[in-house]
Amino acid sequence: MQLNIPPVIPYAVGAMLVIFGILRVKYLSAPRPPKVLDDAEVGEESGKQRSTADVRGPDQRRHLRMGVVWILLGLFLVVSTILQMRRR
Repeated sequence: MQLNIPPVIPYAVGAMLVIFGILRVKYLSAPRPPKVLDDAEVGEESGKQRSTADVRGPDQRRHLRMGVVWILLGLFLVVSTILQMRRR
């Protein structure tokens, strides 16, 4: 059974996946600024060091990976639609 879907639908869905994947990578996976701890919070005996580097937690890494997956899925959908249209 062959299903006739207008090609504008896969193009639109693919473009939306790419755009929202880029936005997810750019905004949701951005490293957060470091937390500034007082001397009382750090504690002299704990030996913790103040970090000046940006912190990228597991949530940001997950958003980065899923954003890349969305981008790849959108590109695959657009390219496969182009190849399918050329075959017809």
